[in-house]
Amino acid sequence: MKEIKAYIKPHKLNAVTEGLHAIEGLTGVSVVDVKGFGRSRKKNAPGQDDDWVFYVPHVKIEIVCLDEMVDRVVQAIQKTAHTGLRGDGKIYISSIDEAIRIETGKRGEESV
Repeated sequence: MKEIKAYIKPHKLNAVTEGLHAIEGLTGVSVVDVKGFGRSRKKNAPGQDDDWVFYVPHVKIEIVCLDEMVDRVVQAIQKTAHTGLRGDGKIYISSIDEAIRIETGKRGEESV
């Protein structure tokens, strides 16, 4: 199993959601509003404190899926989140050691 975390621009969420809905067998997605900064962080304006930070709003999408679905999920996110502008976002893929469905107690791939 893999966990996919994608950070995208908020205005692309509907398009990404539609792209993910088209993937047969995808069991769920979590979405969280987040703020952060990347390589194009804003410099402090004259007169501002050194600890002032400018955060950019993004949406974080979290998906746990079977290994064989990863490429389809990543392609759907890349295709639908892409604007061609700096700051389109990032996608991270991690391995999941174990998953447990609280409702049934099922473990592993059956829990996803």
